[in-house]
Amino acid sequence: MSRIFVNLQPIFDDMDDKNNKIHNSDFLDRGLIDEPFTNDRDGSLFKHGCCKLDSQEWLNHIPLPAESDKFDIVEVRFKNSHKDFFKATQGYELLVGDIVAVEASPGHDIGIVTLTGETARLQLKKKSSYMRTDNIKQVYRRARVSDIEKWVVAVEREMDSIHKTKTIINDLSLEMKLNDIEYQGDNTKAIFYYTAEERVDFRQLIKVLAEEFKVRIEMKQIGVRQEAARLGGIGSCGRELCCATWITKFRSVTTNTARLQQLSLNPQKLAGQCGKLKCCLNFENDCYLDALNQFPDCNKVLITKNGEAVHQKSDVFKKVMWYSYVNDRSKILAINIDKVRQIISMNETGKYPEKLEDFAIVTEKKVEYGNGQEQNDLHRFD
Repeated sequence: MSRIFVNLQPIFDDMDDKNNKIHNSDFLDRGLIDEPFTNDRDGSLFKHGCCKLDSQEWLNHIPLPAESDKFDIVEVRFKNSHKDFFKATQGYELLVGDIVAVEASPGHDIGIVTLTGETARLQLKKKSSYMRTDNIKQVYRRARVSDIEKWVVAVEREMDSIHKTKTIINDLSLEMKLNDIEYQGDNTKAIFYYTAEERVDFRQLIKVLAEEFKVRIEMKQIGVRQEAARLGGIGSCGRELCCATWITKFRSVTTNTARLQQLSLNPQKLAGQCGKLKCCLNFENDCYLDALNQFPDCNKVLITKNGEAVHQKSDVFKKVMWYSYVNDRSKILAINIDKVRQIISMNETGKYPEKLEDFAIVTEKKVEYGNGQEQNDLHRFD
C-alpha cells in the first residue's frame, strides 16, 4: 500500500503570518483588525468583536416614520478607553465602520463611527445625565487617504514612545508610573496617562517630551481602576478583567458589601489587581440584600432551658443561621430561619424550648487531636 505525504508546513506558516498580522495590529483596540489604507465601506477592516467598546445597532432594521429625519449625532470610538458623540456635518451620510475626522482641541482627531440613527439617540439619552448635549463637537468629514496616513503614523509611534518616556521618567527620578500614550489623529498632540500617589511636578518632563516627540504634550492622571482597565490582565476567576472588557463606569465598593455576603475580610482575597476591592462584589449584592430581608434579626438572643444562644454566621441562600451557646462556643448549630422565627416567637410569649438541638439541622463541633490540630466534626440531625 503506497503512502502519500503532503507537506502542510507552508499552509501553517501562512496561517501563522495572518494570525500574527492581526494580533500584532496596533488598531485592534480601535476596532480594526488591520492597518487601514483607505476608507472603504466593504466591512473588511471594521469587525464586531468581544471588546470593551463594541456596540450593536439593534434599531437599524426598523424604518423611520415618513415625517422623521435621521438623527444627525453619531457615536465615535477612539482608542479602547473612550467614546464620544459628534454632530454630523450636513450632507454626509455616515455608516458604522466609517473612519471620520472629528473636531479636537487643537486640530482634528480620527475615530471610527460605532452608532448612528435611533440607536445613537438612545445611547446619548442614556448618558445625558453626565454629558452636556449643547457642547457636542462636529464631524468634519469622512477621513481622506492623507488623514488615514497621518493616523497610521501616529498610532505606530505610541509603543515606541512609551518605552522612551519610561526611560526619561527614570532619568528625572519622578515618582510616577506611565500607563499609556494616545496620539491624536493628526499627529500634533499626545496624551500621556499616568498614576501617582502624590502630586508630581512634571514641568521639566513636559519640556523634555516636547523636544523628543515634537508634539503638544498633555498629562492626564488616572486612578488605579482606570490603570487596570488600560493594562488588562487575568483575574482570580480565570477570566479577563471586567474593567478591561466591559465595565465603563465604576461603582464604589465598600467592605460592607463583603460583610453582607458573609465573606471573610481578607484583603488578599477581596482585592483585585488594582489593589482596590473587586468590582464583582457588587454584582450579586442586590440578590443578597433581597435574601437577607427574609432573615430574622440576628442580634436577638435565643433563650432555651439549656442556656442562651447567640448568632455566629448565616448561609444566605440555604436560609440557615448558625448559633452557639454562650457557655459553649465550641459547638455551633445550624437552624433553618423558620425555626429561628419559631423560637423567637416562643421567647416573646414567655416560652422556652428545652434545647436548640431539637431544632438544629447540622451540628458543627471542633475536635482536638493529640498533635494539637483541630478539625470540624459535622453531625447531621435527621
